[in-house]
Amino acid sequence: MNFLVRRFIKNYQDTKDANVRTSVGKLSGIVGIFSNLFLFVIKFVIGTIVHSVSIQADGVNNLTDAGSNIISILSFHLANKPADKDHPFGHERTETIASLFVGILILVLGFETAKESISKVIHPGSIDFRIASVIILLISIIVKFWMYAYNKKLSKTYDSSLLEATALDSISDVCGTTAVLVSTLLSPVLHFNLDGYMGIVVSGIILYGAYGLLRDMINSLIGEAPDPELVHNIVDMIMAHPAILGVHDMMLHNYGPNKIFASAHVEVDSSKDIFETHDHIDNIEREVKKNMNIDLVLHMDPVKVNDPDTELYRAKVVEAIHQIDPKWRFHDFRIVSGPTHVNLVFDLVIPFEEKYAQEEIEEMLLKHIESDKKIYLVLTIDHPYA
Repeated sequence: MNFLVRRFIKNYQDTKDANVRTSVGKLSGIVGIFSNLFLFVIKFVIGTIVHSVSIQADGVNNLTDAGSNIISILSFHLANKPADKDHPFGHERTETIASLFVGILILVLGFETAKESISKVIHPGSIDFRIASVIILLISIIVKFWMYAYNKKLSKTYDSSLLEATALDSISDVCGTTAVLVSTLLSPVLHFNLDGYMGIVVSGIILYGAYGLLRDMINSLIGEAPDPELVHNIVDMIMAHPAILGVHDMMLHNYGPNKIFASAHVEVDSSKDIFETHDHIDNIEREVKKNMNIDLVLHMDPVKVNDPDTELYRAKVVEAIHQIDPKWRFHDFRIVSGPTHVNLVFDLVIPFEEKYAQEEIEEMLLKHIESDKKIYLVLTIDHPYA
C-alpha cells in the first residue's frame, strides 16, 4: 500500500493538503473494492457448495464492504469540494456523514446475519468439512488484517474518520471470520454443527462494531469536546506572547480535519495602548493559522495590573476557592469598590459534574472571604473548555 501511495499520489507527504487526502481516500477505496469483491466471490461460492450459512454471511459482509468502499470514494470527492455560498465552511463533514451511513449499513447487516444464524441454530444442517473452506477463511483473515493495517495507518497519517471507520470494519471482519474458522474446524471434531452459533458470534461482532462507529460519528455531528492536547497547544501558542496575561472561554468548531475554527478571550493589561495590544492579537491569530491551520478569533478582556485593591481581593478569592475545591478556576476578575461595600466581578469555572446552584456557590465563597467591607459577588458560571 505504501508503494501504491508513493506511485500514484503526488506530494503524498503533505498530509494536510485536501487534494492529497482525497486521493489517498479514493486509492484506499479502490483497493478495498477489489479486495472485498475477491473475498465475496470465493466465500459465497464455497459457502454455497458446503451449505455454510456463516461462510455465506461472511461473504455477503464483504460485498457490503465493497459497497461501503464505493460510498467512501464518493464522499472523499464531495468532501473536497470548495466552500460556496450555501456551505461557507466547506463540505468536509460529508466524510462524517458517509461514515454514519457506513455504520447504518453494518448495523442492518448485523441484524440480518443474526436472523439467519438463529434459524440455523433451530434447524441445523449436516456437517460438511472441506479443506478448501479452511484455506479460504485463512486467506480472508490475512486480507482483512492487511486492509485493517493500511487503513488504520492512513487514517492516522491523514486524519480521516472515514478511513478509521473502514479500519474498524476490517478488524471486526477479522474477528468474525476467525469465529467462522473455529466453527469449521471444531464442528467435525465435536460432531455438533456450530455453524449457526458462530454465525451469532459473527453478528454480535458486526453489531458491536456498528454501535461503536455510529456512537463516534453521532458524537462528532452533535459536537463533542475538543481534543485536550489540541486545546493546550493553542493555549501555549497564545500564552507565549508576553502581552497575554490569561486565556479563557475557548470554543472550537470542527467542520473537518482542515476546517477548524476557534475563538477565545484573552486578558490583557488595560493600561497598554489599545492599538499596540490589537497588533499583538493580530499577530497571534496569524501565527496560529500558519502553524496549526486553525482560524482563530481572539477577544480582548482588559484587566487592571498592579492595582493594590484588585490584587488584595484577588488573593482572597484565590484562597477561598482553594479551600472549597482546588479544581475550580476563575478569570475576568475586577472590583467595583465603594465606601461601605465591594463588588467582586468574575467568571467562575467549575467542572460539568458539579451540581451546586449558583446561590449555593456564592454562599460558600462568601463564608471564606473576610473583609472590613460588605462583599457582593457578581458571578458568571463557566465550565472548562478541555
